[in-house]
Amino acid sequence: MTDKDNSAVENGKETLRMIVFALLIALVVRTFAYEPFNIPSSSMVPSLLVGDFLFVSKYSYGYGSEGTFLGFIPFSGRLGGSEPQRGDIVVFKLPRDTSVDYIKRLIGLPGDTIQMRQGTLYVNGVPVERSRLPTLTAESETKPPSNAVDYIEHLPQGSDHIIRKLGDDQPLDNTDVFTVPAHHYFFMGDNRDNSQDSRTKNVGFVPEENLVGKAQLLFFSIDEKSHFWEFWKWPWSVRWSRLFSRVN
Repeated sequence: MTDKDNSAVENGKETLRMIVFALLIALVVRTFAYEPFNIPSSSMVPSLLVGDFLFVSKYSYGYGSEGTFLGFIPFSGRLGGSEPQRGDIVVFKLPRDTSVDYIKRLIGLPGDTIQMRQGTLYVNGVPVERSRLPTLTAESETKPPSNAVDYIEHLPQGSDHIIRKLGDDQPLDNTDVFTVPAHHYFFMGDNRDNSQDSRTKNVGFVPEENLVGKAQLLFFSIDEKSHFWEFWKWPWSVRWSRLFSRVN
């Protein structure tokens, strides 16, 4: 083998090492720091729209068996991190199928009682104040129902955020009282009458080890009728005003 051949082999090995090293770094960052997610449904309208892409902080709440290690390293509870706060927007693994990611707003903490009565949210027996907005906010390209109304909801010891309602007599507007078990959480979508969340048997209470992370930064957003890879459409399809905005 000539010196030229040896040099080519060494260069190939070095390139391969760099690729492997870069992939390992990306895997570590994705597992322990930040992971990108996109919004596939309208359950969090108007806060999040179909076609939004965001970064989720994996370290905010520490690391759980299902939410971080996909059940390959089984343990209960979470390692490190801080306690989730009422009002946070959280990505979590669906309890009945941990291959599925959901994103909802945290409404109920361990020990809380949660109920919907005639469209009003009650936390620990106290009605949550909401203020009607004169117009709809953060419109997507899909025309909303004619009866849609947006409100600012004022969670106790939590965030103020916008929710959307289609009236106060929808199927999930009157529920039993849910008592959140220890080490579990109760989530709801901001699009209150169009969300599969903890009010339904499909989701129910979410164990703490299923939490993936806290939604923090919306880094890209595109018309829900377009695709991310159709870059030639970006000048018209990208929602420029939503780029690099914090998730609230």
